[in-house]
Amino acid sequence: MKGIILAGGAGTRLYPASLPISKILLPIYDKPMIYYPLTTLMLAGIKDILIITNPSDLENFKKTLGTGEELGIKISYKVQEVPRGIADSFIIAEDFIGKDSVALILGDNIFHGFGFSSMLKNVCESIETKKAEAVVFGYQVKDPKRFGVVEFDKNNKVISLQEKPRYPKSNFAVTGLYFYNNDVVKYAKTLWPSWRGELEITDLNNIYLKKKTLDVEILGRGFAWLDTGTHESLLQASNFVQSMEINTDKKIACIEEVAYRMGFIDKKQLNKLAKKFAKNDYGKYIASL
Repeated sequence: MKGIILAGGAGTRLYPASLPISKILLPIYDKPMIYYPLTTLMLAGIKDILIITNPSDLENFKKTLGTGEELGIKISYKVQEVPRGIADSFIIAEDFIGKDSVALILGDNIFHGFGFSSMLKNVCESIETKKAEAVVFGYQVKDPKRFGVVEFDKNNKVISLQEKPRYPKSNFAVTGLYFYNNDVVKYAKTLWPSWRGELEITDLNNIYLKKKTLDVEILGRGFAWLDTGTHESLLQASNFVQSMEINTDKKIACIEEVAYRMGFIDKKQLNKLAKKFAKNDYGKYIASL
């Protein structure tokens, strides 16, 4: 399975903070925001990752992450010239995806919870063994009107998906993490732009739902899902990460640690990475592993 991080968009809701740089490179406590979705894909065992971004931000992403070789992964890049929605990612990434299945995560989404890596690996296996053709994640929220909403019947079976409904049929939002089989490119090409001028991810998910091949994994109360699209949510995410790291003495979304724990790099390579940050606590943490 391959992975895509959608790191485009103008980030206008975060102006003026995001005027000089992509919002996906803004810091969430002690590391760039891009580290969080990147480690989510890595925890799923995905090593071939495409970052889709704006023309003006491309070089900054390359400067931040490079080719991924030192992490034991492969990172490549493509440009989204005009923001045309999440589903447009699969059309842009057609050559990258090839004949493989794919996971896509939005660059401003942060996930954290015990057992998350095992859940992600099970989802990958479900797609690759064709037990499911598409898997998305549901999370209970206070204000579902701002999200894509999933509706369940009395047997917890998915019966509808709605994009930002005026009258939500549940409090479960669809998060910005999606897994699909190889048909996703073909289906994305059949979509028509919505009134917003975008290829909507909910329309894509509804294709799988009509075929009865869409699964929804519920993230329970032990999980945190943070969508960092506003100044308030950006601060909340930083406070959450700071609190968790101080209380547990473990870092969240440390790309070097995840690469080491997943077996992508060995101890010698880890120590080499630690020397890059030798003068601060981040480097000391990597060295301590």
